[in-house]
Amino acid sequence: MTQASLTPHQLAEFGSLLAEPARAAMLLALVDGTARPAGELAQAAGIGAPTASAHLKRLLEGGLLAVQAQGRHRYYRLASDEVAGWLEALALPRRNVALPTGDAALRRARSCYRHLAGQLGVALCAGLLERGHLTTTSDGLVLAPAAADALAAAGLDPAATRRLPDLRGRGCLDWTERRLHLGGPLGVALTGALLEAGWLRRASHGRALLPSAEGLRRFSLLGVRLPG
Repeated sequence: MTQASLTPHQLAEFGSLLAEPARAAMLLALVDGTARPAGELAQAAGIGAPTASAHLKRLLEGGLLAVQAQGRHRYYRLASDEVAGWLEALALPRRNVALPTGDAALRRARSCYRHLAGQLGVALCAGLLERGHLTTTSDGLVLAPAAADALAAAGLDPAATRRLPDLRGRGCLDWTERRLHLGGPLGVALTGALLEAGWLRRASHGRALLPSAEGLRRFSLLGVRLPG
């Protein structure tokens, strides 16, 4: 199921699956790109195991989830980054509604199905576009070879950055900033390189990504700065 290929029938089915709060809670628990067992998803949704099993079955049949068996355990994840993009877009808050204070770190930087979102993700995408490092093609967003060199010069692993121009990205509408951040395989690979280099680290709980002081300095070398 992709944004471009959704039929009216599929869109209606997508909406019906999200209309149940427990199913929506399960999906949102997986937007960080992790795979989780049914018990954790039941806890996230505040429901019992039998009810969770029924909801997971519907989400699998609807094409929103995929499942992987590992021994006796089954782990559920979002079926694709397109599904994550739809969830982020549908989570757009109403205009002029302030986020709770506790969500400041989440708004600053967070994971959206393994790619960087929030203020920092939007600033990175905008900075790459403004400098001509990121271009739009018929296949999606593409990183220029010169951009890979610039990322390596700023401190990312050269072996990782050399692979980036071969990948394709897409614009993902950011639900807090209402602007685009970089998604798709390119966004996932770039975020992985940022984490590996220590520019970002994952919060102990939730989806927040925490930029290090050194990481912010390295981002500034690329012309990327957080607002405020």
